[in-house]
Amino acid sequence: MQIAIVLFDRFTALDAVGPYEIMSRVPDAETVFVAERTGPVRNDTGSLALTADRTLADRPAPDVVVVPGGPGQDAQMDNEALLDWLRAADATSTWTTSVCSGSLLLGAAGLLSGRRATSHWLALDLLKRHGAEPTGERVVTDGKYVTAAGVSAGIDMALTLVGRIAGDEHAQAVQLLTEYDPRPPYDAGSPEKAPARLVEEFRTGNRFTLT
Repeated sequence: MQIAIVLFDRFTALDAVGPYEIMSRVPDAETVFVAERTGPVRNDTGSLALTADRTLADRPAPDVVVVPGGPGQDAQMDNEALLDWLRAADATSTWTTSVCSGSLLLGAAGLLSGRRATSHWLALDLLKRHGAEPTGERVVTDGKYVTAAGVSAGIDMALTLVGRIAGDEHAQAVQLLTEYDPRPPYDAGSPEKAPARLVEEFRTGNRFTLT
């Protein structure tokens, strides 16, 4: 089984690394980072680079496609090289998936029309432009399409997929060995729970970064 995780400039690191950490433990799977060109690809802060060992052309028909999000997603929305690859890969994939605003790239490729999907809470409404039915659920499965909400939800998406591919017990083993048992010190992980002032600052663009 081939699992291809797409990289592009200014992706969000956990969007890609979270699914990689979980899905690389699928039995007999080859998990690779792919991009238009091989070599290092910088994340959204510029301080971390992941290496694309294969080009998109090198992996034309992966069994599983994983598309991360991040600030760089916006610049990819009219990148026909990437969108054409997504369409072609989706034609033969067993699973086509995304994390965070990566679902907007699936939408731009025309893959989510008429389907339920999720994204980062700030990007949910944008899914409507691509004919998708947005939902605030953390992980949404619609046929072979599995989309995750923002950033950390990619781990949940990956575990969901491991369960579908390798069985519940194997997914539980992966969860146990990675000790994925989140108990955050704050209960502010969704706009419904976070302080209203913070949510409004992000919605209005008055807070652009986390620094």
